[in-house]
Amino acid sequence: MKNKIPEKARLLEKLRKNGFMVPDFIYVSADKFINEDFSLLDLFLDKHRESYKVIARSAHPLESEYNGGTFDSIETYADIGGIKYARNRMIKIAETSKQLSIQRQQKFNNAPEIDINEMGIVAMPFVNGSSVMAKMIFNNWEFGYCRNRTHKVQSEPFITKVPHDQRLLKLSEDIQKALGFKCEIEYIISAEGEIYVVQAKDISNIDTLEEKENECFIKLDGIRRMRKRRNYRERPVYVMDNKAFYINIISQCEDFVQEGKEPKPDINDVISSIKAYEKELESFALRHQRFAVLGFSIQDSSELYQIATHYLEESPELQKILSKALHKNLYKIDIFLAEADTLIAKDKFRINLCSHDAYGIDTVRNPLWSAYWSVDRHDEVIKEFLRLGFKTGDTIGIDIDAEGRPIISRH
Repeated sequence: MKNKIPEKARLLEKLRKNGFMVPDFIYVSADKFINEDFSLLDLFLDKHRESYKVIARSAHPLESEYNGGTFDSIETYADIGGIKYARNRMIKIAETSKQLSIQRQQKFNNAPEIDINEMGIVAMPFVNGSSVMAKMIFNNWEFGYCRNRTHKVQSEPFITKVPHDQRLLKLSEDIQKALGFKCEIEYIISAEGEIYVVQAKDISNIDTLEEKENECFIKLDGIRRMRKRRNYRERPVYVMDNKAFYINIISQCEDFVQEGKEPKPDINDVISSIKAYEKELESFALRHQRFAVLGFSIQDSSELYQIATHYLEESPELQKILSKALHKNLYKIDIFLAEADTLIAKDKFRINLCSHDAYGIDTVRNPLWSAYWSVDRHDEVIKEFLRLGFKTGDTIGIDIDAEGRPIISRH
């Protein structure tokens, strides 16, 4: 494994040799970090000191077996310390916030076991500009516009078959021809309009939803129906009610400080309740490859967080333990939400999309649906969900009516 050149570095080198505009880059294997052998890296960085920073891209020998965006790319200082920091951070993220994603891919996608300490990096100069992902979906090129590094105000990601620059279409065709397989390509468009190829990924063995569906239908000659159905999605659902969770924690904290309460609750009982909730989230995510989250309450916990920790003000050490556990819990909730491909919540809730999330191949296979209701109707809508008996483990259906509005049903 240690001698295997990661796909990211190997394909970039092939594209560079074929004359495509690839930024200067260097691949540094895990062995180089272990042995502190940075002579070539130091020469590379010396050429790019004027940039002050570089992009360190993950380059694990088994990375090609995982979805794009599983491992991180990090902007860092153009020195050895900055590169070492970026690699350590990639490893830490893989062991924490991306751990659930890695476990799910191993279970549902047959991704191999991975030693994250074999992580290498591909370093290249930082290029200011916008990120564009390109791939051919069912014989048509699509372009995903993800972010613009030069703009403070970011627009929503979007997908189009007509790129802003027609050179992207010809360039994508030429790259795919040169590599000899179907691929996903990441470009950076500089402020001056130069198109840099910064990554290519072999997706020839990945079935997309569109292609699978096209292979599994029979075309007939007509239909008569009373009611038109335009779009439909069905998923197992996790009902998230963080308000109820916090009220339970507050109740336990109240018992903890109440005089004369017997038997006296222990701080470990409170921590166990928090860990049980986290385990429930993880267990649900590992049971279902694709799932929905119905958000009765997702981000309404800041005031309740303060109330819970307030009860332990006279026991600073215990308050510190509780605060740390609740902070970690918020982190675990974010990780769980990132794995859902369907979100049903009030409209002020948004998931922050990075470039790969916005238009990686996994997004094409599992496009994110976000059905929402207005904030001013929140209490009314929640009462209706409760009246209909929605609970975790149900199968939820989302039907899009002729006016483009989602209709939710329980199965």
